[in-house]
Formats: sequence, C-alpha cells, structure tokens
Amino acid sequence: MSKQPEKTSSDNSVLRIKPYQYIHVTDNNSNVARIEVGPQTFTRQEHEKVTLGPVDMLKIPPRHYVKIINPVTRNDKGELVYDKHKNVKLRYGDEEIRFEQEPFPLYPGEESVGKVTALQVVAPNTALRLRAIRDFVDDNKVKRVSGDEWLFEGPETYYPRVEVTVVELIRARVIKNNEALKLRARKATLDKSKISRKAGEEWLVREAGAYLPGVDEEIIDSVQAYVLTESKALHLRARRTFTDQYEKDRQAGEEWLVTCLNNPTHIPDIHEEVIGPVGITVLNNRQYCYVLDPVDSEGKQLLGQKELRSGPRYFFLKPHERLESGIQNVHILGENEALLLRAKASFQEGTITKNPGDRWMIYGPRDYVPPVEVEIVEKRKTIPLDDNEGIYVRDIKTGKVTAKIGSSYMLQSHEELWEKDLHAAVEELISKASQEKTGARDKTRVVSYRAPHNSVVQIYDYKDKKSRHIFGPGLVMLGPDEHFTILSLSGGKPKKAHVIKSISLFLGPDFMTDVVTVETSDHARLALQLSYNWNFIVDKTKDEEIHKLFQVPDFVGDACKAVASRVRGSVAACRFDDFHRNSAKVIRTAVFGVDENGKIKKNLVFSANNLHITNIDIQSVEPVDSRTRDSLQKSVQLAIEITTNSQEAGARHEAQRIEQMAKGKLERQKITDEAEAEKAKKELLQLQAKSAAVESTGQATAEAKARAEAAKIESQAAVTQATSKAEAAKIQSEQELNAKKAQDKLELDHQKKIDFLEISKAQELSQIESSKFAEIVESIGASTIKSIASAGPELQAKLLQGLGLKSFMITDGTSPINLFNTANGLIGGNVGSSQPKPELEIDI
Repeated sequence: MSKQPEKTSSDNSVLRIKPYQYIHVTDNNSNVARIEVGPQTFTRQEHEKVTLGPVDMLKIPPRHYVKIINPVTRNDKGELVYDKHKNVKLRYGDEEIRFEQEPFPLYPGEESVGKVTALQVVAPNTALRLRAIRDFVDDNKVKRVSGDEWLFEGPETYYPRVEVTVVELIRARVIKNNEALKLRARKATLDKSKISRKAGEEWLVREAGAYLPGVDEEIIDSVQAYVLTESKALHLRARRTFTDQYEKDRQAGEEWLVTCLNNPTHIPDIHEEVIGPVGITVLNNRQYCYVLDPVDSEGKQLLGQKELRSGPRYFFLKPHERLESGIQNVHILGENEALLLRAKASFQEGTITKNPGDRWMIYGPRDYVPPVEVEIVEKRKTIPLDDNEGIYVRDIKTGKVTAKIGSSYMLQSHEELWEKDLHAAVEELISKASQEKTGARDKTRVVSYRAPHNSVVQIYDYKDKKSRHIFGPGLVMLGPDEHFTILSLSGGKPKKAHVIKSISLFLGPDFMTDVVTVETSDHARLALQLSYNWNFIVDKTKDEEIHKLFQVPDFVGDACKAVASRVRGSVAACRFDDFHRNSAKVIRTAVFGVDENGKIKKNLVFSANNLHITNIDIQSVEPVDSRTRDSLQKSVQLAIEITTNSQEAGARHEAQRIEQMAKGKLERQKITDEAEAEKAKKELLQLQAKSAAVESTGQATAEAKARAEAAKIESQAAVTQATSKAEAAKIQSEQELNAKKAQDKLELDHQKKIDFLEISKAQELSQIESSKFAEIVESIGASTIKSIASAGPELQAKLLQGLGLKSFMITDGTSPINLFNTANGLIGGNVGSSQPKPELEIDI
C-alpha cells in the first residue's frame, strides 16, 4: 500500500499550482480540509495551512487500474457528498477500483494502494479461478454469495472488482491422441458434457484437444492408451460393476481381454485395472499345446479340463487359461522309432476302445499329436547291436529277463530295459580292463569281459546252478542270472591274504616271490627271499580238470605256504655253516624232493588244481638275529683284513726297493751338482771383484756430479724466486691502481646521475609550478584578476588564500614597483594576520 507523503507548507503565502496538480488546505478555524486544483495561483490566508502539495494528480492510462482505500462517497449522479461541516464524506475501510479516466486528485483521507497496474489479459485456453469475498450481483445479473467460485475464461480482459479475489490461473490441458485426462469432482457438479458428478467421483475425458477443467473439477493424471496389435492384447479386471466403453456390462472382479478387433488402442476406464499385456500364442503346422482350464465359446471357464490345440493357428490365452508344458512340437517318428503310449481316460480310437492304463505303441515313419486322454510314456528307438553287444530286456507282465544279443532290437509295449547290478569289486575290475573310458557302465547293456591270453574265466549261473569256463583270448558275455567267479589271491612280501582281486585266472608260466623265515639247527634265524616259477597244466577237453583250476580260491597263498613249510623243515636239520655253503641245494631238495636215483626232481605238482612249481631262485639270505648278523659281518671283515694286510706288505717291500734305487741315483746327482757349483762360485767371485772396482769409481764420479748439479739448481732457484717476487709486486700495484681508478669512476658517475636527477626534478617542479600558475590564471580569467587588483586588502588576502598563493605580483615590466613596502607581504607573509597588508599592485 502506498500513501502520498504529507508536505509541510512553505513560508511563502503564495503557491503556484500547475495544471494537473492539487494541494490540500486545512482551515485552522473550522478544521475543515479542502482541495485546490490547478492551474491557479493560491494565496494562503493566515488561518489556513497547506498540508499537502502541490502534487501531481493520478493518471490512469488505458487498460490500467488503481485501487483506492477510503474512497469518497458520491450520489447517483456521481456528485460528491458532503457532511454538515462541508467535509467530503469517505467510505472508511472500503476500497474502490478506478479504471481509465481523466487525471483526478485524491481527496483528504483517500489513499492509493500500490502503483497503477495494467489490466490482466486472460489468454486463450486459460482461465482465472475467482472467489467472491462478499455478496454482490455481477454484470450478468448473477447473484454471487461470499465463498462462491467460478471461472473467467479467455481470451478476455479481466476487470477486477473489490468483491472478487483471484485464486489462481488455470491453464488448459492438451489431450493428445491416444490419451485421456483423469478428473475428480471436488463437489457435486455438472461436467462439460452435462453429466451429474458426485463429490469425489472420477471420470475420463477422451476427446483430443485442449481441455479447461471446470471450477469444481480437479485433474488427477493423464492416462496413456495401450496400443493393441495382432500379436498383443490387454488383460483387464473390473474394480466394480459397470458398463465399459464397448457397451458391455462387467461384474466386479471379472477379467477379460481387449484385442485389436475391439479397438486398435485402448484407454483403461476408471473402473478397469490393467493386469498386463498378453502376447499372442502362435502354433505352426508342426506344433501343438494343451490349454488348462479353457474358456468355451460362451465365455464360461471349464475348470479342471484340458483342451488340445493344434497348429497352424494363433490365439490369445484368456484370463486364467494356461499352457501345460508350453508349446510342444509334433512328435515325428522315423523308420526305427516308436512312441510308447498310455491311456489316462477311456476314449475311442477308430474302432478300438482304450481303457485307462492301457499301453500300446505306434511306429514310424509318421507324425503324431497325442490327444488329451493319452500320455506319452517314452520315445523308443531301435537299439542297434553288434555281434558282441547285447541288452537285458524284462517282460513287465511275466517278470522274465532275457538277453538280446547280436541283432538290432525294438522294445515291445510290454517290455522294458533291465539293469544288471554287479559286485563292487567286479565293477572295478571290469572298468579297469575296459579300454574305453566312458564313465559309469550302462547297466542295461550285456556285461562283457575280454579274457586275456592264456587265462580262464569261470561264470556261474545262479538260476541253473551251473558254471561255465572260457579260455582266453575270448569274449565273455554274462546272461541275466550269470556272475563272475572272483579270485582273491595273496600278495606282497611276505604274502598276505586277499591282496589281489581278479576275474581271470592266468595259466602261466609266471613267477611269485615270497620271504620265508627259517632257523638252522644251531639256532641261526635267517630270512630267505625266494622266487618260484609256476604254471598250470590242464587238459581243456576234460571238464573235471578245468573245474580243478578254481578248486583252490587262493592258489598263490596255499603254494607259498606249502613251499615255505618244506624249506623250514629242511633248513632246521642243517647247521648254519653247512646251509651257508649249500643253501641252493638244500632248498631245491626240500622243495622238489629226490627220485629213486637220488637226483633232485624237476618240479613240484599240486594235484588239487594242477599247479606246477618248475623252478626256485634264492634271491637273498639275511640273518634275522642281530648277533648272528654281527658275527657274520666280523668274519667277513677278518677275511677282508687278512687280504688287505698281505697286499699292504707286498706293496711296502716294493716301495722300499724303489726307494733304495732312488737314493743311489740321488747321491750321484748330488756329487755332480756340487762340482758344478764350485765352478760357478769361482766365476762369481771374479765377477764380484770387477763389480766392486766399478762401483767405487762410479760412486765418486756420481757424488762430484751431484754436488755440481745441486749448486747450479740452487742458483737458478734463487734467480727464479727473485723474478717471481718482482712480477708479483708489479701485478699487485697494477691491480690496486686499477681498483682505485674504477672506484673513482663509479663515484663520479654516481654523482653525475644524482646531479642530473636533481636538475631534472627542479626542472619538472618549475614546469609543474608554471603550468599550475598558467592554468590557475587561465581558469580565473583576466576579469577576475582585474577584480582582485581593484579589491581591498582583506578580499585580496581571501582570494589569494583561495587560489593557494601566499604572495602574488602581476606586472608588465614597464611600471615601477615599490618593493620596500611590499617586501613583508610578498616574502614570509601570513594571509589573514592582524597586521595591515600592503596593496598588491596589478598591472595587466
């Protein structure tokens, strides 16, 4: 709010009021204020006081307005209303808006709020939301009650009223194609389509273009349309019972699809909930699917049922419909393929009725789509089998298991593959013997084993309680009830039971090694490491002899025990020395025995399994007792020591002989060397005498030459030293002279520069003073200087002081000047002192 400031009246009693100005005048006698408007010349009376003005009148240009507080009261004719004291009546606390008019004054008590303001232009597609703050009737004869709200829509110029306040500026919302506006009613109202809306009700506006919401409408959000294509649909759910935009009644909670056949685009209604887009399901001519809980043509959901849909076709899954196992390909059967089927419900296939649980097969080549009543158990192929391959097949009706070997085979509907389990040891041995590293064994395949060369394998049939034998090299193939006979043999040194597991029995020849501990008759305990050569000799045409091979499960352990027993018995009857000398004969006699002629037999035969021991080798003999071992070592060491001493004595005798021969040669050489030394000594003495003579002569000559050379060197050194001292003194004096000259030159240059600077400074100061004086004189002018010359002393002093001059004289050089009386004023005089100042004589 702006209020014109009050201005105190001037001391002048006459005021000139310009056009479009006014003043406020207060009569002090009656205390009545009035207004005086220009143009006029106002003469103030003694009892009057000007309280405001002169000030400019308020000017309101076109399309502007101003708000006035406490406006004056006018009658119906527009004339001012006065009270009984001739004061203009004011509407205190009220406001008035004045628009374009002639300039007007403000009467005493009136105030203008703010500046003159331009009228607000409401643009197209915009509106002002107005609210009545008091009851009134507008220009359209509509009665407005305080609190009412309405819109002032553009394009229009808004003329404000004191009864109305602007709440906000509302802009129209542009609704694009495939878009809608979601509105909500603030209170019960009629929308622009003249539809009654309740407070809080929501609805959509779908018409494209600019939409200006009503005064009781609120924009919640914009809703985008979903674009529907041939491969995309929209899954919707009804929040409440209503009629959709396609004039179809929907129940609360109902779900349905909207496709491009209904509308290319769909804007969800206010009561529709979008579950999500649904893609099309496409089946080509080689695909099919099962639809669970299908919807029939009447829209009814068939819960718990299943429907087969085969291609080529495409469709959208209705709400709550789902695919079982997704889209499946049509089963294409080749010539060697078939499908095993099982009926899940009764149905008619041609003229044949299938009951639940029936199993049958269909064979290729063909393609097949199973109906909903049929379950595909598995897809079967003809199993190709070589002459040495086979499978185990079990009849599920009778339970009988057979082996199909040597030709390709297709399982029948009442047959299945049977898995044959083997002992863990057999599994391990077969996997080691197999050359193919293919991981776990296929248990449905016939178990095969390649018997090595010169070996035999025993297979036992637990059903027929018979065994059969296969000699290697050969291929063993087990029947459903047949199993291998596992050999558990001893191994290690000494032999331990159940170390070696084997399926095949090697017939030899081979060898085995064992450690046997024996004790002689003189109680010497020895550890013998023996190696036996063995083989099996069997007549393959006689079954009883073949059966003997597997009569002894651990032939290695039994044979080693039997041989060790014979060796221990034979060694126990011998002394250690005898056994040590004849160990091989003792052991071979003990193992093989002797014939009628007293000769050692060639082999040892075990009749239980036809095992022949053909040879025995003694690899090592070591005493077990430590004392015996030490004694044996001492005897060996003693024998070695005797041999060593004898060899040492022979070597010593030979060395002494060689030493005597060397001494004789040395003595002869020594005598020869002494003679030669005497000769050399004689020659040495002669040379020493000659050397002494030469040495004495040379020493004297050298001493004389040295003294002469020393004297010469001393004299040359003295001369050189004196010359050097003279040169040094000369150089020092020259340097001192040069330093003095340089110093004097520097001082002279420094003094010259200082003098030059002082001269330059003085010149510049004089130039500055002269320039300053010239500029002062020029700024004062000739007339001013003339006035100074004609002025009195006191004024001259003030003027000079103002000019910054302590003394000043102007002359043309031709008039004489009395310097005796003016010297005190010109030199050292103080401007403004109490002593009288002489007059300045100025001659221009």
